[in-house]
Amino acid sequence: MSSEKGKLVCVTGGSGYIASWIVKFLLQRGYTVRATVRDLGNPKKVEHLVKLDGAKERLHLFKADLVEEGSFDSAIQGCHGVFHTASPSLFVVNNPQAELIDPAVKGTLNVVKSCAKSPSVKRVVLTSSMAAVLYNGRPRTPEVVVDETWFSNPNFLREQEMWYQFSKTSAEDAARTFLSKNNIGLIVINPGLSIGPLLQPELNSSASSILKLINGSQTFPNATFGWINVKDVANAHIQAYEVASATGRYCLAERVAHFSEIAKILRDIYPTLQIPEKCADDKPLIPTFQVSKEKAKSLGIHEFIPLEVSLKETVESLQEKFINT
Repeated sequence: MSSEKGKLVCVTGGSGYIASWIVKFLLQRGYTVRATVRDLGNPKKVEHLVKLDGAKERLHLFKADLVEEGSFDSAIQGCHGVFHTASPSLFVVNNPQAELIDPAVKGTLNVVKSCAKSPSVKRVVLTSSMAAVLYNGRPRTPEVVVDETWFSNPNFLREQEMWYQFSKTSAEDAARTFLSKNNIGLIVINPGLSIGPLLQPELNSSASSILKLINGSQTFPNATFGWINVKDVANAHIQAYEVASATGRYCLAERVAHFSEIAKILRDIYPTLQIPEKCADDKPLIPTFQVSKEKAKSLGIHEFIPLEVSLKETVESLQEKFINT
């Protein structure tokens, strides 16, 4: 699909953390981009996008809302590819159905239905998550290699009340089922916790986990994640669109690390910052595991930005935008 460069594509949820980088890189590569946002009148959602190189000539903003049926029709009509990134990223919710599941699942269905109405759409690249990969009751230990054949189990997630993971798993399933019936190619990107520089002026959930560590938290969470730079995630989306042989899912993680290791790296880079040395609970540390990089290599991605560099970029970006240091 390398001939697709310069063509018309749509990015849903264009003001988001990953989406903003996708828009930036698409413009750099010469695409004409339609980006959807919920509120065109909110400068925090649009200003950083309209300032991007090439935006004046080739970026068009459209208003669309995940829970509003048909609201993506006009943005997607005539596009060759659609990058569906819009989805709530919340971990603490009072009403999981309304706050997470409906916007993720119904929103994804609204987007893919709009794709089916436009005969020009040939490929959809969906931003999913390792959250839709890891949670199936199988043990994860340092010897275990997780790959694209792993799928989170919705029943397990419902029992555990892991609503964010449930929303991502269900949205991925919904997109796959619908698009396979409508003969539109679907590529799914399953990144770990994405960190790195922020283009948008608002704090997103993954960056806020780093902000807490450098901004006075007494403890670090007892949690282990795959970590990946947001620029690698954005680039993988575009490669997945352009590489004709791309198919199925792609897990993305430069490294799997417990928050204790993240805190240690930050202490090494920033010895003057007060980085917590204590875990938030007394339980055994959640073990690490491995994430296969083999399939990502087929997209032409052979090197990921090292975790240390990603953390440094994140901290510099946070200090610039959120901490007056």
